[in-house]
Amino acid sequence: MIWLLRLHALAILMVAAALAALPAPAVAQDGEERPTTTIQPYIEVSQVLAAQLSPVSDTLTFTQIAAGVDWNTQGRNSGASVSLRYERNIGYGDAVDTDTISGIARGSLALVPRNLTLEAGALASRTRVDAGGAVSANPLVSEDAASQIYSLYAGPTFAARTGAVEVTGNASVGYNRFEAQDAAFDADGEPIDVFDDSVTYRGQVRAATRVGDPFPVGLAVTAGGFQEDISNLDQRVRDVFVRADVTIPIAPTIAIVGGVGYENVEVSSRDVLRNANGDPVIGPDGRFQTDSSAPRAIAFDVDGFLWDVGVLWRPSSRTSLSAFVGERYDSATYYGNFTYQPDRRSALAINVYDSVSGFGGVLGNSLARLSSDFVAQRNPVSGDFGGLVSDEDGVGLVNALGSVRSAAFRGRGMAASYRRQIGRLTAALGAGYDRRTFLAAEGTVLEELDGLTDESYYITGALTRQLGRNANLQANAYVNWFDAAAEGEGAGGDLTALGASASYNRSLTERLIARAAIAIDYFDPEFTSDDFATASALLGLRYNF
Repeated sequence: MIWLLRLHALAILMVAAALAALPAPAVAQDGEERPTTTIQPYIEVSQVLAAQLSPVSDTLTFTQIAAGVDWNTQGRNSGASVSLRYERNIGYGDAVDTDTISGIARGSLALVPRNLTLEAGALASRTRVDAGGAVSANPLVSEDAASQIYSLYAGPTFAARTGAVEVTGNASVGYNRFEAQDAAFDADGEPIDVFDDSVTYRGQVRAATRVGDPFPVGLAVTAGGFQEDISNLDQRVRDVFVRADVTIPIAPTIAIVGGVGYENVEVSSRDVLRNANGDPVIGPDGRFQTDSSAPRAIAFDVDGFLWDVGVLWRPSSRTSLSAFVGERYDSATYYGNFTYQPDRRSALAINVYDSVSGFGGVLGNSLARLSSDFVAQRNPVSGDFGGLVSDEDGVGLVNALGSVRSAAFRGRGMAASYRRQIGRLTAALGAGYDRRTFLAAEGTVLEELDGLTDESYYITGALTRQLGRNANLQANAYVNWFDAAAEGEGAGGDLTALGASASYNRSLTERLIARAAIAIDYFDPEFTSDDFATASALLGLRYNF
């Protein structure tokens, strides 16, 4: 398994390097701002003390050696942001040596300015999986519980105009993987089939006219599709649709939008391989083994009309609201978003979503929504990327994972983010709610999951305060609440996880920085009477090349 982890880590490095090396577009000689590039490679050497406070007391020390790069390239039509870090922890006594690669990359390259753009993203992150399939942001409580997440995607977007008709579209292919060292178990001690990997395909094309050109109302026709092939039990999520929309202005800043269309959504899988006694066969990785000869069983099948109606409100270029209600997936649906950026110092964004996918689809969506100009927030002790990025447009969230069950699901929820800069203080905050209702075929090993719901709530934040020209303070905090299978038998595996960290960084020379940091993490799982708490501290040096 180690060689496979390193192979995927190498893939992340290659994609990230390609994104950062995107060629900057040519700049006209008319005074326009030239593209900017900042590259900050670094090495770090630190001494770390980690103390487990409960359920037993234990203290470990290790030397942390890390190398990384923060890379940002922004041009008129192209841009990329990359944050990559390799870390080697050398343990003393009972401490275990570990290697970790973490990072996030997001970029766009204008192949034909304003007409054809290549989009790509990559993620490598360490996390922790607990009973019930709950996932937490920081694995410091136990290295044995640490898992690795990888996600990659790439594809083109295009835009063209033919008379009054604007044609836009996009397509992408993605790969997602979750590597867990040990199997997860529910409150009854039964194994949970944790997500392994998946491949996703997306595509959409839209032809639309603007309000008033050439008709008093705006018209649009859209066709698209999504498919996720999940390795666990050969699951497949397929969603194709075509729809027509009309936009009716009722005031200079308000319009009513209505749409109707046709969709075909199908979720299917094969059953588990069974032994001579009829019991499911579980592999060495704790996952169910697929019976490739078994017929494909249908877990969810919708073939019919969809509709929705909503409102668009755009009083200025800094404020935008869209809110829709309708019927999709054979039931009511609600979705929309709100953005508010009163000035360059603050930004608010709220997104309400409703979709059918697997775990990999969630990862791909969160990566695709990110800006290509951001700063990644990292834990100052472990160096882990916890899923929070910030930029001038607000805050981005990835890796808000919730449950890592392999079964496909209908996911509904809300994600909100806020960024604020006050003088030398910068704050970033993300929060959300995620509800996943699982879809499983009758007569298969996953049948008992069908209709069950996992729910998670999360809050994460970061603060940075400049102290003169040579020092700064940074603080991070997170809290996750996870409610496993909240609506059915077998409920259990609930988890509360929270933590906070703070660091002080001071420049000793132009390139050499002294670092001091502390962190505390707490996990309260329902499946055991024990809770888990750790405290850690770091002293080290960083050298910026």
